[in-house]
Amino acid sequence: MNFPVKVVFVCLGNICRSPTAEAVFQDMAHKRGVADKFEIDSAGVGNWHVGDRPDYRQAHAAEQRGYRLDSFARQIKKSDFDHYDLILSMDQSVHDSLIGMAKTETHRAKIKLFREFDPDSKGEKEVPDPYYGGPEGFGEVISIVERGCRNLLEQILVGEI
Repeated sequence: MNFPVKVVFVCLGNICRSPTAEAVFQDMAHKRGVADKFEIDSAGVGNWHVGDRPDYRQAHAAEQRGYRLDSFARQIKKSDFDHYDLILSMDQSVHDSLIGMAKTETHRAKIKLFREFDPDSKGEKEVPDPYYGGPEGFGEVISIVERGCRNLLEQILVGEI
């Protein structure tokens, strides 16, 4: 894959999981001194929260771990399939929606489940959506995202992806 590598993280509404992954990946790339090798974004398959800031509970949990969620929610667009090199879905329903939107085999090949990059997933394919759960779910999302982003970054930098 050629640099800059363009990555977009996608969840349902772009207010919890995907903006967390965007912020964590950006932070990790910055700390490794390779932020200029990436274009990082996030989006949602739905339009319910377009223009909104991330969920305050997710933003608070992220802040407690040293991350700042400062993006605005947006909906994935058909042009994103041409623009991005990797389209990482946070769960199977999002993955299925993205596959349905993709018009070519090249587009479909860019779509991956984010948990594929979590070495501790134990076969779990989804980042759980914390929106309707308790406060511990927001911290769990960050832990999963940290593991996945760390591994994703390493795989890209060593040329495995």
